[in-house]
Amino acid sequence: MAISTGSKIIKTAVFISGTGSNLKSLIKFSKLKKSPISINLIISNNPKSKGLEYANIFKIKKKVFTFKNTTDEKKILFELKKDKIDLICLAGFMKILSKTFIKSFNGKILNIHPSLLPKFKGLNTHERAINNKEKYSGCTVHFVNSKLDSGKIILQKKVKIKKDDT
Repeated sequence: MAISTGSKIIKTAVFISGTGSNLKSLIKFSKLKKSPISINLIISNNPKSKGLEYANIFKIKKKVFTFKNTTDEKKILFELKKDKIDLICLAGFMKILSKTFIKSFNGKILNIHPSLLPKFKGLNTHERAINNKEKYSGCTVHFVNSKLDSGKIILQKKVKIKKDDT
């Protein structure tokens, strides 16, 4: 499942729903001299996503799809193929992609998830970790498969939960 395009820059699309803090970090990383990626497309399901401002700031193509009907995924796949996108990164994207969509980009979709998977899949991860009296929380980057937050883990970073965290 490794993503490799040799020495070629990996054309990447980032899917967002909110403020775009992870998107901003990915853009900064893509601008480094030795970065293997370029961010070529930003897709959001939320027309009011603050993260879309980064598309303007960094002059990156952006598209908004509301996911109110099933044709949106077909339109997105068309855009991805048209722009020769090699990799998708879900960065705070709050929609579940269909099995058909995932299969069409098999092994080339990554997700940034705000918990130490396999614990706390889905939503409200921090609240659930605190309510469960966990000592640590963190972040996981993993491959996307057809089961929610269950793909092969690439990287995890652990942080201590402090007594006054909310």
